[in-house]
Amino acid sequence: MEVSREHEGEDHALKPLDHTMMYAKETREAQQPQQPPPQQQQQQRATWSGQLEFILATVGYAVGLGNVWRFPYLCYISGGGAFLIPYFIMVFICGVPLLYMEFAIGQYTRLGPVHAFAKICPLFKGVGLATVIISFVLSTYYMVLIGWALYYLFHSFESPLPWTSCNSTWNTDTNCFGGFFPRNGTNSRSSASQQFFDHKLLNQTDGIEDAGGVQWELCGYLALAWVIVYSCIFKGVKSTGKVVYFTALFPYVLLFALLVNNVRLPGAEDGILYFVTPVWSKLFEVKVWVNAAAQVFNSLGVGFGCMVSMASYSRYNNNVLRDALLVAGINSFTSILAGFVVFSAIGYVAHTYNLPVDNIATGGPGLVFVVYPDVLSTMPLSQLWSALFFFMLLCLGLDSEFANVEVSVTFIKDEFGPQVLRYLKREELLTLAVCVVCFILGIPHVTRGGIYIFQLMDHYTAVESLMVLASCEVIAVCWIFGVPKLSLMIKKMLGKAPHIYFRLSWLLLCPALMLVIMVSSVAQHTSTRYGMYTYPVWAEVLGWGIALVSVVWIPVGAIHEICHLKGSFLQRLKTASTSTVEFEVDSESEKRNLHSTQPGV
Repeated sequence: MEVSREHEGEDHALKPLDHTMMYAKETREAQQPQQPPPQQQQQQRATWSGQLEFILATVGYAVGLGNVWRFPYLCYISGGGAFLIPYFIMVFICGVPLLYMEFAIGQYTRLGPVHAFAKICPLFKGVGLATVIISFVLSTYYMVLIGWALYYLFHSFESPLPWTSCNSTWNTDTNCFGGFFPRNGTNSRSSASQQFFDHKLLNQTDGIEDAGGVQWELCGYLALAWVIVYSCIFKGVKSTGKVVYFTALFPYVLLFALLVNNVRLPGAEDGILYFVTPVWSKLFEVKVWVNAAAQVFNSLGVGFGCMVSMASYSRYNNNVLRDALLVAGINSFTSILAGFVVFSAIGYVAHTYNLPVDNIATGGPGLVFVVYPDVLSTMPLSQLWSALFFFMLLCLGLDSEFANVEVSVTFIKDEFGPQVLRYLKREELLTLAVCVVCFILGIPHVTRGGIYIFQLMDHYTAVESLMVLASCEVIAVCWIFGVPKLSLMIKKMLGKAPHIYFRLSWLLLCPALMLVIMVSSVAQHTSTRYGMYTYPVWAEVLGWGIALVSVVWIPVGAIHEICHLKGSFLQRLKTASTSTVEFEVDSESEKRNLHSTQPGV
């Protein structure tokens, strides 16, 4: 986490919380593992050295590789400009309110997601652990993309670029076409860039049944990616706090440079028009709205615990509403900017090969590792543009990975700090241990069948698990903890209660939207595919097992909490649903809100 301990000893940074928050009741403390005294935990909590670092870190986490490929592709398959309507509706109805909520929880409690949710709603304490698990799982396979970016970055210095020719050993003689694509040709064959990705980078097998051996060159790039991550976060505040100034800002320089270059290319206008032209009939398809909501959740990082964790290092009276609006706004702007960059390039490829635009675009990693390399190879100074593009992808991926890894490190320090540090001695070694474990778990993704494992984990972690986890988070905070207490929490920090729009969103709009998304996801669930390959039944079962790795802790946590309390089942359920976060009451209205059992506004 990009935070600073330079204010650690200053009383004014921590004093407001000394009288506004109390912790678990004595009866609950006696039934739970002993923790360091609350005030001691407060005093040990670090703060950001500057709020700009917090903004850059959260923007860097939210803005990632998904902005470059997932958002443009969703626009492509969901009606072009028409997709922007449900997308922005979801941003304002669900994205901003939930980001606002997570920032407020982290900043007020000054705790990571595990302990924060345990105090807000002990019955749903498993939600916090689930967010840590899902971030940990994500970090194991997300780094594979960074390894791919490094692979392409190093190969960008070759002349000619290796993905432009059909004369290499990895090409198939009958199916490959290079830059001189015949004007009356067909799209049934694969391009040189596609074959470089499939046969050189991945060297893929025919399916997940045949894992093949480890590709040691790709494994080396994966190891290098983890060395870079560790070098940036091993000192915590002293290293990452400065790195984000570059990794969060440099991609925008490259995106604008690429856009200026691309719009001057022939055919770019056709690609841009395809990107923004609305297909209004798509608005009547439920799947388009579900895609918009899923994109907002994945892009803003709601439900992964990272935003709660990063906000826990902010000062007590920091303006969380301003931060939520800034992060959401910058994230949406980046997605649209990336859409113009990508589709102007796709229009150029379509013009070069004399193909319709809808025959060029592709989803997933193929958009940035197949289509865009083909674009870069036809540009003047292709080696330079290629190196800059993949360096930009590296920066986008690293920012997101910093937060994913730090969530796991923070959890271990908060939960098992004294025991772990007794053996590892230094926090740097704890971070190293987490990185090594993640690297080992990522090795299956760099086997010859690794792409199939990657696709399976991405689908069941970033879609299925996340929807369940986010829904439980909304129920725990908005309905059980209650909007009045959440509003009072914000009022204590900012001096005024949140606008009624946010209170209504937390109470009605967000829960209703999450219910619709969950029902639609189940109703429209289809078997996982990678290209034309359909996964076998046992792989689908494995995928659901991957999804359960994180969400299973929610019912386990609830059962554990109820079993360790005393009284009848209803008494235990009521106690487990009672927050252990208490407030200093300044008025009768605040007292009524605290004792209210209704989640009203």
